Amino acid sequence: MSAPSGFIELERTVASIRVGRRHRTELGDIDELAASIERDGLLQPITITPDGVLVCGARRLAAITRLGWKKVNVWVRSGISDRLGHLLAEQDDNALHKPLTQTEAAALYRELKTLMAEDAERRQAATMFSSDHQPGADGGGKFPPPSPGPRGKTREQAAAMIPGGASYKTLDKIGYLEHIAADPAQPTELRAHVTAELARIDAGAPVHPIYESIRATATTAQDQRETDLHQIASDALSRAKNSKTKKRTPRPIPSSDGGGEPMQYPVRAFVLTWGELADWWTHYDVDQLAAELSDEQIESFLSTVAGTGRFADELRAAHDRQTGSDLAPVRGHLRAL
Repeated sequence: MSAPSGFIELERTVASIRVGRRHRTELGDIDELAASIERDGLLQPITITPDGVLVCGARRLAAITRLGWKKVNVWVRSGISDRLGHLLAEQDDNALHKPLTQTEAAALYRELKTLMAEDAERRQAATMFSSDHQPGADGGGKFPPPSPGPRGKTREQAAAMIPGGASYKTLDKIGYLEHIAADPAQPTELRAHVTAELARIDAGAPVHPIYESIRATATTAQDQRETDLHQIASDALSRAKNSKTKKRTPRPIPSSDGGGEPMQYPVRAFVLTWGELADWWTHYDVDQLAAELSDEQIESFLSTVAGTGRFADELRAAHDRQTGSDLAPVRGHLRAL
């Protein structure tokens, strides 16, 4: 088969052909295609760019690679200068061979839409120049020239270029589902469910019912996340307010120092302790305490009273030495306790 206009046919090593990023990820039954090529030969050569990037024929390249071919005749197309041109050529090839899956079509649609919008902006910018200052008058430009294609809404145009006839609305819905499946902020269960639903779509399931169901679920999940965040913020604010108004519990004073000796408390602690114990015995019933306290509790109390009595004697003696006055004896009161 002779090369069509705009193409050059030559022989090239299979290993030197580079497969760039392509939207077809499912190549289908390569074994059947390889058997056909082995039986009948390669009826239509693979198309590449001058620098060896594959344009058309990904399945054919996979088949001859599986057959172990070292060299192959290729068509070299020199008229593709930008990414949009590559995509359009890939789209033409897909239209004549194995159809794209729905998710492959959606990925191709998104990139076509973006690139066509950029191309439209370049064409619009080109019309802003006067006839005396058209681009190219002062030499070659740094960017590919605007494509001569028709203008219009890029979504409709991009969708119309995808083999299979899906509308841009359907392709946008698939794009939404793919976004949910890839969004780490979504619940893990939802992402797994969407991934399974996308597989069903590729297998032929209708898009719209799945889209409506997933959108409702995602909206509910988003509302729940916002509710949870609001509750967390509200709880944090309440804790902050309570921490400002809540009276702090005094830190307990250790009873001994590191060496085992009793810790010396400040005078203020003495005043507070005995201030709280003023007339404490008037608030208890002796018979009730005798009936309800254990022997250990009573012994602990009596031991404390005995120690308190000794301390009272020492305090009175120290006061007498420092002031030269005599305090009234208090021992009798302590023993009466």
